[in-house]
Amino acid sequence: EAVPDIAPPSTPTPIIIAACTPTNITETPSEGMEKARSTLIRFFELLNQGEYERATALYRGDYQPLREWNILIDPKDHAALLAAGCELNGLQCLQVKRIVGEKVVSSAEYHFTVEFLNQDGSLFVHGPCCGGNATDFPPESQFAYTVIRNCAGEFLVLELPVYVP
Repeated sequence: EAVPDIAPPSTPTPIIIAACTPTNITETPSEGMEKARSTLIRFFELLNQGEYERATALYRGDYQPLREWNILIDPKDHAALLAAGCELNGLQCLQVKRIVGEKVVSSAEYHFTVEFLNQDGSLFVHGPCCGGNATDFPPESQFAYTVIRNCAGEFLVLELPVYVP
């Protein structure tokens, strides 16, 4: 029996980050890290509380996956896209349990390794899915996120929440 051709997933739209670093930074690297950390935690708190409009102000990543999953939603309605992602599409819009790693890459880029809480307070673990096993797809409980500072000095998250199909 013939196997139908399956189209490969679309190529993600590249994220364009302004090629500038704010020049009026007066804080220390640790103060910048604190602001980036607070932004990341606040972004996930807002998503978890269903405050999608407010969460859009803290997100500058790619909305393309959400647009592809939700073709009936206006592609410019970022709050509705985030709502669909969290409530319908499998994004895990959970609260941050703790940040287990952080790194200042520059005064405009911060990297974090994050653990999340399930609704029952336990550690969120992304296990194998879709017929996979733990050997091929080891469970993960720590996830990488990037926060940037744009040219206006705002701190913004670049990645969507963890996706579980």
